[in-house]
Amino acid sequence: MHKLITIVSVTFLSFIIWVIYQANTGQHSIFFELVRSIPYGDKVGHFCLFGLLTLGANFAFKLKSYSVLSCNLYIGSSVVFLFVLLEELSQYFIPSRTLDIADLLADAFGILTFSLITKLINKGSR
Repeated sequence: MHKLITIVSVTFLSFIIWVIYQANTGQHSIFFELVRSIPYGDKVGHFCLFGLLTLGANFAFKLKSYSVLSCNLYIGSSVVFLFVLLEELSQYFIPSRTLDIADLLADAFGILTFSLITKLINKGSR
């Protein structure tokens, strides 16, 4: 099961990287049209994409965690957050993109929410 979760997570990450590439190069996509047609679709998309990536990453990393100031953090969540932070901040330097703090907040809320979901799933399976 772990191998399947890892394969699905890497495939999902590849999809996200492809979408980022399309946005960075100013290409058009049916996904962008879909997002624009939904109220707050951009923020919902950020929340869902990076939240689900976090869930997959946490299980791909076998729920490994580390402690910072008495707070346990999943390695998967931290890796996704670092990826998101670098990707969002890089938009400042890309002419076809706009650095949007609201996007970063939606990403962070998705990561936090799905980290808590990871914790609930882990507790329920014991």
